[in-house]
Order: sequence, then structure tokens, then C-alpha cells
Amino acid sequence: MADRILEHTGAVPPNKMRDQFLDRMDLERERGITIKAQTVRLKYKADDGKTYVLNLIDTPGHVDFSYEVSRSLAACEGALLLVDAAQGVEAQTVANVYLAIEEGLEIIPVINKIDLPSANPERVKKEIAEILGLDTSEAILTSAKQGVGVKEVLEAIVKRIPPPPGDIQAPLQALIFDSWFDPFQGVVALVRVVNGSLKLGQKIKLMSSGKIYEVSEIGVFTPWQTPVKSLGPGEVGYIKAGIKTLQDAKIGDTITEETRMATAPLAGFKVVRPVVYAGFYPSDPGEYEELKEALIKLNLNDSAFVFEPETSVALGFGFRCGFLGMLHMEIVQERLEREFGLSVVATAPSVIYKVELTDGTTIEIDNPAKLPPVVKINRILEPVIRAEIHVSPEFLGNVIKLCEERRGKQKELRFVTEKHVILTYELPFSDVITDFYDMLKSVSRGYASFDYEIVGYQASPLVKLDVLINGQPVDALSLIVHKDQAYYKGRWLVSRLKEVIPRQVFEVVIQAAIGGRVIARERIAPLRKDVTAKCYGGDITRKRKLLEKQKEGKKRLKQLGKVSIPQEAFLAVFSRDK
Repeated sequence: MADRILEHTGAVPPNKMRDQFLDRMDLERERGITIKAQTVRLKYKADDGKTYVLNLIDTPGHVDFSYEVSRSLAACEGALLLVDAAQGVEAQTVANVYLAIEEGLEIIPVINKIDLPSANPERVKKEIAEILGLDTSEAILTSAKQGVGVKEVLEAIVKRIPPPPGDIQAPLQALIFDSWFDPFQGVVALVRVVNGSLKLGQKIKLMSSGKIYEVSEIGVFTPWQTPVKSLGPGEVGYIKAGIKTLQDAKIGDTITEETRMATAPLAGFKVVRPVVYAGFYPSDPGEYEELKEALIKLNLNDSAFVFEPETSVALGFGFRCGFLGMLHMEIVQERLEREFGLSVVATAPSVIYKVELTDGTTIEIDNPAKLPPVVKINRILEPVIRAEIHVSPEFLGNVIKLCEERRGKQKELRFVTEKHVILTYELPFSDVITDFYDMLKSVSRGYASFDYEIVGYQASPLVKLDVLINGQPVDALSLIVHKDQAYYKGRWLVSRLKEVIPRQVFEVVIQAAIGGRVIARERIAPLRKDVTAKCYGGDITRKRKLLEKQKEGKKRLKQLGKVSIPQEAFLAVFSRDK
């Protein structure tokens, strides 16, 4: 749809047009998803003869990138609600519509993909009315693939979305809703001017830090960077002001004039709290500083991602990183490898547990290695999510079975139409973060969708599962698991590690233990060198002597030997046997 709007308004000439034009990153094009919201300024000549300036923001849709969506909505007056004419309303659609309603936006329902053989626009209209409570009498039927209904969408934007309010004479107030780092020009901030105007050479003040800078360049995306002389109320663009320190241009901050300051900053955004944590360590310990610099730059561009230094006995110096979900973690790791050329070892992901101690205090831990000794623990509480799953009735049994396997409790089952069921479950978050989304897509042949929110904590019989290699615990492979699943998880884990850890010249023993009790064990046999090859006859005692000497050498090696654990071993910890 974004491609068709760019074509229809003439923003991109036909010879430069390509599919998913606003997906700039290679990663986005390869995966077929949007990761970063992109802005573009369009000029549209409407049927009434007037030319309008429209600012379009193309946002991601996956639950892990909902923070990008909420930031973008705060900078808008209206939103196009795109619903698939075949699949209907999805779980993420519901979540994003409520975000848009909270922001007070004008919502235009658009039913897309009407060219599909399985399209049923009337059923989808009914779903939008039933689930979202929106008026569908003026819903626009489109096929972005064939270019049908694009003009009607643009006309509806002009007629139904109100022009932005704002006073050009008032003191400057501009909201930073995205930023990134340019190695030559420092921090580039993407802003939406609410009041006043931004001009070249103007002295600006960042309200949260109080720092003052001079604007060196102002521009808009058309969709290419195009410098302009000023930005007024309602306009969206980028500014460069030689901001060198990454922490100064915080997303959600307000820019004002140095001489004529605004009385109060704009509302900004609520601070998002990561829900999944993992350790990132450089494969080469000498790349620690490069990894730190890369994480700082990524954090500027993606404020939902956080990190702090940590050390591991097994992996050395690294960082504990927080993410909004598993896809978010995968994307950050891949961006570190592609954009910064770093090789990163990621540990098994973990959620935040609350631990009630025997002395009455409660602590939060995001790393299983930090769990206190059992004698000091009164009980452990794990986060619980309320998952809303939208599925077709034919796959309902498979989805219920999957949720029950993950210790889920069914809360609601609602048939919206004969082809659309909404299933609500409460699930332990630790059982969802790894591969629940993949399994859900698998058991529903890609048709189910789900959205979730953390609703609280519940006490569970949880234990810490340690992995020992040659008697030494590997802290980076520790897990917190449900007591009933500990034996099976331990058995499966040591067998997986046996497959991925390479053979050494000495014996490698892999054990899974709870406290001091070993619950599973595997052995990797040593590589054998034929030391008797040079013996071509003579007394048998000569061969025995050589074999005994080799045995002694292997014992000594085992004491000194260090087992190198490949990245696949850490991946094995949080993948499940399909």
C-alpha cells in the first residue's frame, strides 16, 4: 500500500520504483517484515483542485516492534487500518487500533487484498465492527497489488483526517520521535514540529538535558533526504545540529528555542521496559570496546533495547541486554553482525523473575546465574502473560493443545464469526519467549496470530538447572525451569550439547544438575591417536607401556584442558525439539 501511495503521488519516478520501497534495511527485505518505521513527505493534488502535503509513516506490525508503532502514532493525526480481506482482523491489529484510539487519531478502515480468491470483504467488515467497534460503512476496498482503490484512500485521507493544530507564532516545541547516528554529522533527529518553527542557523535547546546546539541542516524525506529552510507546525523532518553525544538526543525529548523557551515539554513517550534478557559477548575478547560502541549506536536508533556490562566465568566480559521479544533479540544480533562486522555469542534468553527471600525481601533477577542459594529462597514468582490468539475454527484444537503443553490456563473462547475465533489464555512468559510464535504458525498453517501483555506474577515450583562440563559449571548455560520439566529438559539438553560440542583429545563429561544432584549425564569420547602404529613386532609389554603413557597424558590434559563451546550450544538451550 505504501508503494502504491508513493507511485500515485509521484514521489518516486517509475524508473526508481522497487517493491517495499520504504524498507531500507537488507534485513527487512530478506525477512519480508518492517523493522524500522520510515517517514516520507508527499504532495497530493486532490479532486477539489488543491494540493495537500501529507506526511506518511510506514510502521512495523510485529508485536516485538510495537514501541515503534506507539512512537509513530504520537506524531500523527490519523491512521490507515489495513485489514487482509482473506485473513480478517489479526491480534496485532487489535492492539494497534487501541493504541491509535488512545492517541485520539482518526482511523480509516481499509480492506486490502480483495483480488485474492479467498477474499470475503463483507465478513471482514463484520469482524472489524464486532471486534474493534469501528464504523465500516465507509470502509475502502482495495487491492494494493493491482492498484485498485488507492485514489479513494488518498481522497479519504484528505477529507477525513484533520489538519494538524499548532501556532507558528508560539515558542518552538518539536518532538523527537526517532534518531540515528551519522559518523560524519553526529546524531540525526527525526522530529515533528507541534508549535513554532525550526529554521537553519537557529539556536535550539534540548529540554531534558538543557544542552544548546545550532541547527546546521533541516530536511524532509521525499523519500530521499531533501534539505529545506524551515519546518512549521504539523511538519515532519530531520535536523542535524552537530550533536556528538548519543545520550543528548533522547527519543521523546522536546526541542525548543534557546532565547524563547517553551513553558513545558511535550508529553513524550512512556519508558518501555524490556521483557526478555540475554547476554551478548564478543567471540574475540579483544572486540569488547567495539561491541560497546555498536550497542550505544543501536540503542540510539532503538530505544526499546537496553544493555549493561556483565561478566561470565565461561565467556568473559560482555553485556546483559534487554529486548521486547525473541524477534527483537534476533534482529539486534543480526544488525551487530551485519552493520558493525562483529561476531557475537548470545546466551540463552531469560525473563525477569521475582524471588522472595527468607528474610522477607524481594529481589528481581534477569540472569539465572544470579539466583541465590536454595536455602535463602522462600519462593520464586514468574511473569504471566495474557495472550489473545485469533484463529480459524479448524485449527482451534491444535492451538488449545499447544497452549496446554505450555502450562496455559484458558480464560475465554469467543466465536466472532463462523470463520474467526478469539482464544484468550494466561501463559507463563518463560514458556512463550522461545518458540511459541513459530509453533503457533506451524500448527495453524500460518493463519493464527497472537498478541500478548504481561499481567502479573505467579508463584511456581521453579528450580535452577546447571550445566557442568568436566565438573565445572558453565554459568552462561544455566536455566530456570519448572520442577516437573527439569528432568526432561536436563536429559534433552545434555544430549543436544553432546551433538554440538566438538570432540577433544581428552574425555568430556556433560552433566545437568539441580543443586548438588546430577539428573542427566552424557560423555564425549576422546579422539584416539594410534601410538602403537610404529610398533611392528616385539614384546606386547612395549605396546602396553606406550598406551599407559598415553592414558597418563590424557588425564593431565583433562586437568588443564579447556572445552571450547560453540554458539550452537547456546542456541540449543533455547530451541525446542520439534
